[in-house]
Amino acid sequence: MTENSHLDWRSFLLEWSGEWADSLPDGETRNAENEAARWTRWLGFPPASEEQIAALEQRLGRQLPPSYREFLQVSDGWRHAGGFVSLLAGTAEARWHDNESGLAVMFEEYLDEDAGPEERREADIWRRGLQLDVESDATYVLMDPEDVDEDGEWAVYTWAGWRAAPPERHANFLAFMRDMHREFHSLRAQPGEGEPEFVNDTTRKLDASVEEARVEALRGGWERALRALDEAKAYGRPRAAGLGDQIRRLLGQTSSVYFTGLVTDRRYASELLPPLVAEHAAHSYRDDSTLTFHLRGADEHLVALAYATLEQVRGGTHRYTAAGPFGEAVDRARDLARWGDTDGAWRVLRDALPSWEPSGPDLLAPLGWLADPVLGPVMTPERGRELLSTPRGGHAGKAPGPTAGLDPDDLAWLAEPDPGNNRTSYRFVLVEGVEPEELPTRLADSEDAVLNEPMTLWDARHRLLHNRREFSSDEDKALMAVGRAGAGWSFAFDGEPAAFDWRRFVSPAPAAGAGTRAVVVWSGLRTWHGEPFFHLSVARNGIEQYAFTYMDGEVRRSGKIPLALEPSRYFEHPEGSERERSLLEAVSGEFGVRLPRHALMHGRLPTFTTRSWTRPPANGETYVVIRMH
Repeated sequence: MTENSHLDWRSFLLEWSGEWADSLPDGETRNAENEAARWTRWLGFPPASEEQIAALEQRLGRQLPPSYREFLQVSDGWRHAGGFVSLLAGTAEARWHDNESGLAVMFEEYLDEDAGPEERREADIWRRGLQLDVESDATYVLMDPEDVDEDGEWAVYTWAGWRAAPPERHANFLAFMRDMHREFHSLRAQPGEGEPEFVNDTTRKLDASVEEARVEALRGGWERALRALDEAKAYGRPRAAGLGDQIRRLLGQTSSVYFTGLVTDRRYASELLPPLVAEHAAHSYRDDSTLTFHLRGADEHLVALAYATLEQVRGGTHRYTAAGPFGEAVDRARDLARWGDTDGAWRVLRDALPSWEPSGPDLLAPLGWLADPVLGPVMTPERGRELLSTPRGGHAGKAPGPTAGLDPDDLAWLAEPDPGNNRTSYRFVLVEGVEPEELPTRLADSEDAVLNEPMTLWDARHRLLHNRREFSSDEDKALMAVGRAGAGWSFAFDGEPAAFDWRRFVSPAPAAGAGTRAVVVWSGLRTWHGEPFFHLSVARNGIEQYAFTYMDGEVRRSGKIPLALEPSRYFEHPEGSERERSLLEAVSGEFGVRLPRHALMHGRLPTFTTRSWTRPPANGETYVVIRMH
């Protein structure tokens, strides 16, 4: 049903009345008025005469808004408007509320000192509003004579204290009545025991639109599909919420996305349970018992599966799998994403989408991978739209154009301020011809050192510090994320290094470059503490070839430095914030390397702890040790 400013009120109200009458169970005790309404199939009253309408307008001192006037010309009042207003005012009952409820004072108390005119105007509706509720379940219905559109329509506000929500605005009386018709449907959509099945022309049309939307979504027409599903959801139609939630989740929405009616179906559990559980796990304050609230109707096996998945998600061990060619693409994409190539991982998944096969008719897309700790960060709202626009599940349609990649093809992005401007210092090691999993043996204290499972750098630091009881300033062991830095290179990156102590600093380049080539960069040109600094060192076959350090306005150098990296080009004539970018661009150009921005900022990468980047204190040098008991 569409929203328009004109309506055949009589047809609409007759249809509503018939649906109400047919929804009532036989043998239920009703009062005389409701019983008469059932037999006559009419919830309204006789039409108001022009004289009655004119008398009301004279009493109010205002001309009525068009849609309410047109309604009164068909029915002078209404019974059962939605689920909580049993009698709606006609010409005799409509009156100014004039703060009869005393709610104006309460709403004004909620206003902040800096509340604007709009907020104060909304709170004042209890003094100026036209009250339309006559009998209700503590629900108020007020028309606002100061919230008027270009057609002379007054907005309608509804409020019930038991809803614990601010007043809801409806654009006009027609929109309010449509919303009440939807509310009536949504409350009848799931009949209780002994109640007749709720089927009528409206439900049949909506259910047909849901099926059309399902097919349209699989063809790539997700926008049209979502509009139809949202309309059907407002009427409480089965499947509509669960189908629409799949689209919303891929668009990046997580709040109030529960896959209602589908998540408890075993056919869809492997795809819908993980993102539902992951959203629960993302809020540590939530009691785990509340997870079952969204699994009502599920059997014991599915509930147990949900809690097992919750433990996997929290532990970072959940691993998404899929069948057939798409499942093979998932494995390839995971290997790419594991080492930071989220752009490559997305291309693999996107190209395989047409081969994806749903496990049931109401699954619109693969969603389980969103909870995979490695694959999940690959998704963005833009990529979600691209996925939704791609024909899949055996349906034909026009493929969308590809979204832009997320990672620049160099290092210069490190010179850009990050959200919160926290990345003012960072360091990284680049090693040529070595796989990422080999880096711990080159950079850690133990030759048996291995990588931790992929996780965010924040989680890795939290876990490292959680059980640590001793902290010493005599060493600088870096927690580093690892991955691939372009063709033939691996990287280890630390985005929150300790303070740079150039007197005790020992470059890890020679150890990292045993039998190959290694590059070390440590930048603090935007550091908040101390003087700006920058270090570069390059080693081959375990021997440092050249290096320079900029500190205290001076450059200390060694070896034959290539022209592109000659420090005098960057430090003899300071160029402000562009100096850092130019240096990083030069390193990228000299070695053909890059770092994956999206994975480092938003993804999960394997981590390990290096040996100290500083030598032990010499005689006469002091340091501090803190032990926690």
